[in-house]
Amino acid sequence: MHGMIWFVLLFAIALLIYMVNEAFQNRIIEHRFCLEAYPAGVDACTFFFISDIHRRKIKPALVDAAAGAAQFVVIGGDLLERGVPAGRIEANLKLLKKIGPVFFVWGNNDYEMDEQKLESLFSHLGIHTLRNSTYFFSLKGKGRIALIGVDDLSKEQENLDEALESVHADDFRILVSHNPKMVHQLNEMDHIHLMLSGHTHGGQIHLPGYSPFKHGGVKKTGSMIHLISNGYGTTVVPMRLGAKPETHLITIKNVRNCG
Repeated sequence: MHGMIWFVLLFAIALLIYMVNEAFQNRIIEHRFCLEAYPAGVDACTFFFISDIHRRKIKPALVDAAAGAAQFVVIGGDLLERGVPAGRIEANLKLLKKIGPVFFVWGNNDYEMDEQKLESLFSHLGIHTLRNSTYFFSLKGKGRIALIGVDDLSKEQENLDEALESVHADDFRILVSHNPKMVHQLNEMDHIHLMLSGHTHGGQIHLPGYSPFKHGGVKKTGSMIHLISNGYGTTVVPMRLGAKPETHLITIKNVRNCG
């Protein structure tokens, strides 16, 4: 009987250590999306996508791996949560800026910091916020990429119509929404080509027969690709099981340029 107790205890300790180690992995998943809507005859667009950083400190090695390959960075919400030191947030943003210009979309946990302080930090560091708004990248006279960001769904502040006001019919449209449920508000007239989300942490902890959310991944919804990330950090407990942390290096090409 005592032997069984010791076995269970050792197993539990080993499992906890494994879950903590899994939570602090640094992974970049590479995606190549070949889409007809992306303008033909122009260079591919490559960018770095990270969401749900929460309390984690971004590893410089992760940034070094993306620098040089990515043209810009998209933060898909939950840069922080309550209690994260401002110095850590600033250090993370400065690291991401080494990759390229940084674009930020609000998530639910970002509202746990004083909004004015966070906006002031963004202004100081030159971070672009996409709050029901769009930033345009010119493609050498052959069209534009519209990087569209909507506010967090759970705060009922999202307004896609407002974000699309300045978008042209022939723009290649990337929509960033922290909450993946935003997909249910889309219709064919929105002509979104690629959607990026986080929020779910891929379930974070998967036990036999139970997980709060499904794993992240890439889905096809009509003609739109929807990437839902497991995210980089954790919430509540610094542990993961069966839902490894991830960041993403995304390359978009026209179908004619894909071998």
